[in-house]
Amino acid sequence: MRKHSVIWLAWSMFVAALLALAPPLWALDDDEALGFERTPPRLSFTDGEVSFWREGAGEWTPARTNIALAPGDELWTAEGANLELQIDARTWVRAGEETQLGLSGLEPDYVQLRVTNGHVSIDVRGRKVAQIVEIATPNAAFAIEHTGYYRVEVDGDTTTLISRRGGRATVTTATGETSAIAASEQVVVTGTDAPQVETYAAPDLDGWDRWNYARTDAQLDAVSARYVSSGVYGVDDLDHYGDWRVVPTYGAVWVPSGIAVGWAPYSIGRWMYDPFYGWTWVDDALWGWAPYHYGRWVYVSGFWGWAPGPIAVRPYYAPALVAFFGGGASFSLSFGPPHLGWVALGWGEPLIPWWGPVGCRGVPRWGGWRGPRIVNNVVVKNTTVINVREINIYQNAQRQSAIVAVDRKQFGRRPVAEARVTQRQVGKLVPIHDLDVKPGRTSFAAATGDARRPPKDVLRRRVVATRATSEAHGSEAGRGAPSVRVVTPKRGGRDVVSERPPFGRQSDAERRAPPPAPHYGDSERASSRGAERAPSRKATEAPTNRDATTARPQPAERPGAAEPPSPRARSRDDTRPTPDRVERPDGPGGVERGAGPQPERVAVPPREPEVRARDLPGEPANRVFQPRPDRERGGAEPAGDRSAPRDGVRDPGSGGRGSEKSSR
Repeated sequence: MRKHSVIWLAWSMFVAALLALAPPLWALDDDEALGFERTPPRLSFTDGEVSFWREGAGEWTPARTNIALAPGDELWTAEGANLELQIDARTWVRAGEETQLGLSGLEPDYVQLRVTNGHVSIDVRGRKVAQIVEIATPNAAFAIEHTGYYRVEVDGDTTTLISRRGGRATVTTATGETSAIAASEQVVVTGTDAPQVETYAAPDLDGWDRWNYARTDAQLDAVSARYVSSGVYGVDDLDHYGDWRVVPTYGAVWVPSGIAVGWAPYSIGRWMYDPFYGWTWVDDALWGWAPYHYGRWVYVSGFWGWAPGPIAVRPYYAPALVAFFGGGASFSLSFGPPHLGWVALGWGEPLIPWWGPVGCRGVPRWGGWRGPRIVNNVVVKNTTVINVREINIYQNAQRQSAIVAVDRKQFGRRPVAEARVTQRQVGKLVPIHDLDVKPGRTSFAAATGDARRPPKDVLRRRVVATRATSEAHGSEAGRGAPSVRVVTPKRGGRDVVSERPPFGRQSDAERRAPPPAPHYGDSERASSRGAERAPSRKATEAPTNRDATTARPQPAERPGAAEPPSPRARSRDDTRPTPDRVERPDGPGGVERGAGPQPERVAVPPREPEVRARDLPGEPANRVFQPRPDRERGGAEPAGDRSAPRDGVRDPGSGGRGSEKSSR
């Protein structure tokens, strides 16, 4: 018995030694979230001059859309500029002009933003369980733990927070005093060392608030959300720059429009160094977020398309979904300097991370992917481990101009378009799994060129926070004392905050109550009465000269506008008088309105531009995923054969090839 125990112990030690010396393997039951815990906020929109700063770059540089922000990053909006951050699938942060906004802390359920000047809005339409968004300001820290709309303004020694749409928050001053903020309330904090807190009723909505409301509504009403997991950012951008198709094998595929001949994914943009994820792709296209951090790229019928795959409960962000190629010493001696290339991962291919802890870096992974798992063009089903060194075949590498390569010394230091090498030099590259490239100074910048710097007093301002972040801000030139003052709230344990700050000293009445919301029947009756009345002859006649000189044209809203224009001024009163404008009808030779009698004109329907349909692969997604009208209305299904096809497409509920489930 003892002899068998010794033999078993020796065999166990031998197997353990082999596993320790073996190359990285991947197990089918591994922890797929390892190394993918963070989804960084993205800079989703800029209007005007916006500056960006990251430790390592040394200088402020122009900001670019689709930057993945990291703790310590700072943004500054110049006069008349605006920006938007997306920090969750249903949460947006927007900053107005002359505002400094920084990302201080980023954890799976905690985001800390830093505001030292200007005004920002936080529109929370949905949140994760136990997620907290903290706004650190010079006067107090505001913790947002509920859905709603919030607005923070920092002006000198005064900070104001307004909560709307049922939002509730907690304010903690520099002395540790904690108070609750109710819905539809305005809290004013004055002073830094001995702050005074007062509350008022929330004021009326202004132009900035209405613009925020309308922009969020438009982004949530995205058709592409039907085909993409709910946790993916940037879904609304796909509606405006491409078409959805359903093709065999891949299911729903998004095909971008307006791309050049010979274009390939990951070919127009640059590599930027992230403190957590390392090398991260920043694409130049306005839609370049979701297709480059989720899903896979496929090539169908001469078109590149992005395939998100089956909808996952939780998609995992990746800095880029590519496979890297390089050349050894013999290659560099024969063909000149070594090059570094990459290609977009194909359908079901694994990602080999170049970041993360032990167990993540260099180990093939399918984090968040719910489709088939393919290695070397073979579907992985029965095997339990995969040798990373044996992965040497990638589907998209066989496509013309799909592998993009640059001089290794220029990788991450210049845009790809400026450092790209010819396809003849790419032919000898082989797959590599160890991306050993050190970042340079320009690797931390989003773009090249000069950018507007914030005032020095704004940079040096300290903010109040309730939690110390793991990544502290760097000591940028011009910033003096520590930028964060961490205070402990004066409350016991996890007790609910019930104390409210005192009401303000204002003796006037609260804001004027708006009229009650109209009933649907009222609007229907009003429209029917208006249709019955025929317009009078006097109303249709052209005005006389005397009437024309006294009457002013009433401004009309533009029909079909995608979204209201972004505000250019910080003023909270958008009803200020504007100079009279002279409007001209469309077309040459128009007569000025309000300048005299106008001749009667016959309305001519506008001529629609002639658009040539693209011969895209597969079937239109809206045809394959056509919903049943009776189900949308909540009515009962009609009798008859439920599996009978309609318009050549089988009913999605019948389980045929046209169903949403089977097509994926």
